Amino acid sequence: MIRPPKVGDLPTLPGYGLPLHLEIRVAKRCEVVRALERKTEPSFSSTLALLRPQYIQSLRLDDAQRGAFLHDEFMIKVENLTKRYGATTAVDNLTFAVEPGIVTGFLGPNGAGKSTTMRMILGLDRPTSGTATVNGRNLVDQQAPLTELGALLEARAVHPKRSGRNHLRALAATTGISKQRVEEVLDMVGLSDVADRAAGGFSLGMSQRLGIASALLGDPETIMLDEPVNGLDPEGILWIRHLLKDLADEGRTVLVSSHLMSEMALTAEHFVIIGQGKLIADVSATELAAMGAESSVLVRADDGNTMRTLLARDGVSITSEAGEAFAVTGLGSVEIGRIAATNSIALSELTTRRSSLEQTFMELTSHAVEYSAHSLTAEAA
Repeated sequence: MIRPPKVGDLPTLPGYGLPLHLEIRVAKRCEVVRALERKTEPSFSSTLALLRPQYIQSLRLDDAQRGAFLHDEFMIKVENLTKRYGATTAVDNLTFAVEPGIVTGFLGPNGAGKSTTMRMILGLDRPTSGTATVNGRNLVDQQAPLTELGALLEARAVHPKRSGRNHLRALAATTGISKQRVEEVLDMVGLSDVADRAAGGFSLGMSQRLGIASALLGDPETIMLDEPVNGLDPEGILWIRHLLKDLADEGRTVLVSSHLMSEMALTAEHFVIIGQGKLIADVSATELAAMGAESSVLVRADDGNTMRTLLARDGVSITSEAGEAFAVTGLGSVEIGRIAATNSIALSELTTRRSSLEQTFMELTSHAVEYSAHSLTAEAA
């Protein structure tokens, strides 16, 4: 492994006289890096590209106590992770890494091992073999875990008689976090007005917001949330979507598990998909879309029969749709439109259809579904 550079080894920003490590602030490091690249000479930009994102300077108090500490490229690393409960293997030799600056979706059917993996990352469960580290160390070995990783696994895991504000204050006291920070996160999640109510009387959506406040309390570099939109209304879902993207834009590492595929498609840029405890895919959103069924083009033409004849050729599939429409696979919309124009055929619809994240997910995990239901229609037949 490459030795992390010491502070004195880091280059100086031309014209500013400041070491590079002081120019990269964890909370805004992505924005600062982009600003530096715009202002600096090509030679310095090349140096910056070499250093980023392998080592990022942290200015948090727990790191400051040990002097300058440079962070690794992947804040969450799972390597050959296995967890067995007797004869049952919940996680099976799982390996993946989560990078900062983007939202990573952690997907899998029920019983896939997602929650167990997250519990091992948090140090709540001990692996049978393998490792799960946060910033290069087991979370339990961190001096201030709340400032390293903020997590939400179970929104209802709160003393029911304790108020939301006192719940956060109790957590803050374990790490020396100020009461002011408690008020900040309460305001951030929209619970300031109800913070003195007993948490046991919170709705599921309010409990989710309190759990997210707990995860953000230590202003951590890494955030890990399990089903964060459960119980949230449409406004709340939109809020959490923007929150996750904002956290990633600040350069933080964001890992989110959810069964709401439509929401994950709007939020995540990378996906780790597991089934029966094993890795199925570790791909970008673009790569995942390409793994789905071939896209088709829905065509609706004034002279549908002639259009079908013109499009028929080797490698092209045409299937009838509702009304006079038909779907074409094997030709793109541009080529179909060109053929229609050349032959003076008016088109009233020309729509490219791609597999949704949900469809692709179902195809990839069909062999790993633990509980498969049967439709009442099929049973009646």
